[in-house]
Amino acid sequence: MSSTTRPNPFKGSIWVRAGWIALVVYIIYAASRLEITWSRFVMGLDNGAKFIGRMLPPVIAQPDSLLKGLTESMEIAILASCLGILISLPVGLLASRNLMPVWATWPARMCIALCRSFHPVIVAILFVKAVGFGALAGILALAVASIGFIGKLFAEAIEEISLKQVEAVRATGAPFMNVITYGVLPQVFSRFIGFATYQLDSNLRNSTMVGIVGAGGIGGTLFAAFQRFDYDFVCAILLSIIGMIMAGEVLAGWVRGVFLERGKVDAE
Repeated sequence: MSSTTRPNPFKGSIWVRAGWIALVVYIIYAASRLEITWSRFVMGLDNGAKFIGRMLPPVIAQPDSLLKGLTESMEIAILASCLGILISLPVGLLASRNLMPVWATWPARMCIALCRSFHPVIVAILFVKAVGFGALAGILALAVASIGFIGKLFAEAIEEISLKQVEAVRATGAPFMNVITYGVLPQVFSRFIGFATYQLDSNLRNSTMVGIVGAGGIGGTLFAAFQRFDYDFVCAILLSIIGMIMAGEVLAGWVRGVFLERGKVDAE
């Protein structure tokens, strides 16, 4: 019985080794330029331990402010998610290259790329300057982030569908919207529900950040507590944020399960 020798899939070459060496050299160079030293890391651990000691035990110093901030953050996340999803549906459809002509896909993809170019905090700063402080700036900022995320994934999901079902609906003489409703959406519905629930969870997290720049939510309460050196209240706010995110995760999982189960029943 003759034995065959299989090639080593992890066999390196001189270019691979040179790449790894270049990466290590660059890491050392970048760390030296950014003044990342072991002594600073050790000092940071000591300062972090003292900071955590000042945060414990958590104290809810201002329950009304805490409840208002959490409620506002949840409202911002839900409204921004709904607005972003509604806009992402047509934008993602226009960006799909297997259904739309080039003159429609390029502007839609440029819109998606523009929405994905900046962090929500940067967009929130721009909207704070435009519409003033408050929840409206946070809603608009997170809606822009939702369009960039869901629009891109929705377009990619449409591009991966089977065109046989689309052509079958077209062969019946159905109008364009019926082709989308019966030929496209059933194939991407489950994935779109996953995208939407993930974006809701992401907006819950981001709603706590945009408040730091004045766009409403619990972030403003957290920043004010830091400025007053109320670190025990800061700890209570952080624990409340964790609880809100966990509750949102449970809610998103329930919504995903309901819609996916309904989709299976309709398919049968």
